[in-house]
Amino acid sequence: MLSRRLTRGILPTLLVAPLALVSTSEIVHSKGEDKPQPASKEDIFLYRGLGSSYFCNARQAGIDFPKAVGVAAATYAQVLNGRHGGLVDSAGNKKLTNKQLFAGAELQIISGALQFCPKEVPGDVKKKFKAHMNKQGKKKR
Repeated sequence: MLSRRLTRGILPTLLVAPLALVSTSEIVHSKGEDKPQPASKEDIFLYRGLGSSYFCNARQAGIDFPKAVGVAAATYAQVLNGRHGGLVDSAGNKKLTNKQLFAGAELQIISGALQFCPKEVPGDVKKKFKAHMNKQGKKKR
């Protein structure tokens, strides 16, 4: 009974409410500038850890893989948009689209999950992730 109430009423509110907390007034700006400051490597490391932690906890609580990774990635992308205006140091001055932010967040979260809770990542996802990373490594050469 309680679990039904959580999944239909309280839990969705708890999952979505943090997204509303990030507003444009919280965008991180460079000193004396109106432009948002891109997410640094340290910021990305923090968001990766938070997203991976959320994912691992969600999976251990019985939430299925697509929902757990989807909500974690959406939250990650929302933070990058809200705090950094969609800018990431590694992408230069180019503002990333929501689709790009979400895809990058998903990769970061799965990468972290493979480190922190590998048993919670399905085998087929592990194989696809490894193949994707191998392909990316070959492109950089």
